Amino acid sequence: MKDLIILGAGPAGLAAAIYGMRAGLNLFVIEKFSPGGQVMNTYEVENYPGFVDPIPGWELVSAMENQAKRLGAEIISAEIQSIAHDTHSKLFTLALSDGKTFQAKAVIAATGASLKKLGIPGEDHFYGRGVSYCATCDGAFYKERVTAVIGGGDTALEEAHFLTRFASKVYLIHRRNEYRAAKILQDRIASMNKITPVLESIPLSINGEANVQSITVKNVRTGEISELSVDGVFVFIGYTPNTSYLPNELLNDKGEVIVDMQMRTKIPGLFAAGDLRCDSKRQIVMACADGATAALSAYDFIIENS
Repeated sequence: MKDLIILGAGPAGLAAAIYGMRAGLNLFVIEKFSPGGQVMNTYEVENYPGFVDPIPGWELVSAMENQAKRLGAEIISAEIQSIAHDTHSKLFTLALSDGKTFQAKAVIAATGASLKKLGIPGEDHFYGRGVSYCATCDGAFYKERVTAVIGGGDTALEEAHFLTRFASKVYLIHRRNEYRAAKILQDRIASMNKITPVLESIPLSINGEANVQSITVKNVRTGEISELSVDGVFVFIGYTPNTSYLPNELLNDKGEVIVDMQMRTKIPGLFAAGDLRCDSKRQIVMACADGATAALSAYDFIIENS
């Protein structure tokens, strides 16, 4: 049995592991994919304190992972299926998809969120053949080609900017009449000749034969439908919290975990941190702060109940 089990090895989970190890807790981290989370696919991070120049996302989270491991944290590759809490023993039993189970005195859920899909014709059909959710991963395939980015937040504008390194033209499609991203990103996009804004518009379908050849969009103000010739479509319209393994009683109507300022859920000993919690701003520095807070709260809980 462990003092603490941390679910997820993104910035929140890794920060929790660092603080948990330094507090002397017997813990390990469970990660479904490779450590790092969404940040691994971020080309450059320029708003994480302590770095004068932008740092590649993979480099930042790799340093976090190595720091956690240096302190003795073990990271296990597995997928969490469910969590059960015994009110008598106050212990948590975690069931993994491979059939294994573990017990712990406290648990931190830090499994983050997954990118949302458009849910339009052609999206699934052309996945990997022109449809992508990661410009850092696939941008190089579109050298001197035309691409479209769907979304209006920070991620969408950052990825559109990254695509200009390769693509000859980038359509930036957003359903509102202005982007939601930070002003510095909007100013950066406005200065780029390769980026063509397509505002007040929504995608209706992604079209092609063997690969993507066009995207059909509708202007939500005028109702006009048009078709843009593109070779690739990159989707960045938000996130869905990865919380399917948690009891519904812990979630709000968006599927996010409801927590207090100390990252405590309504189940004593169960904490949540990072992109899966309610009111998260989905920023790396904030996820790290959540993880640190959750680990310290878990430590207090374990000591109080020993």
